[in-house]
Amino acid sequence: MDVDAIIAHRSPDCLRRFIPKSLGNSPQDNATYGDSLRQLSGVFQNFSCTINDLIEDKQANRICLYLSARGDTVVGEYVNEYMWLLDFDESGEKITCSKEYSDTALARDFFPKLRAAMTAQREKLATQDGTLRE
Repeated sequence: MDVDAIIAHRSPDCLRRFIPKSLGNSPQDNATYGDSLRQLSGVFQNFSCTINDLIEDKQANRICLYLSARGDTVVGEYVNEYMWLLDFDESGEKITCSKEYSDTALARDFFPKLRAAMTAQREKLATQDGTLRE
């Protein structure tokens, strides 16, 4: 995954927002979004997204995507569906706002397991390196 190329398509002030708000995720600026993508790219293997549908509103500089995603992780197969609402600048070249709707049950159940596995892996590596202190 080319994180820098992904971020290059976003305006400097673009925010990624997670919907619904009940998931409790804060909006991500480009730096935070980039860090998140870098972390996830090290955890997911065979990750792919498929565009199932796309609606474009040229007058509003907006597209809506219905996507399916799948990938393999240490805690099992990841299968999710998304709706992305992307607003673009007047040139149509840079994303100015990103709203991401995802399967709330999957987000609630899968990502805590994945975070726990990532933490355990970091601790294991730190212990092997002798850098973890109690």
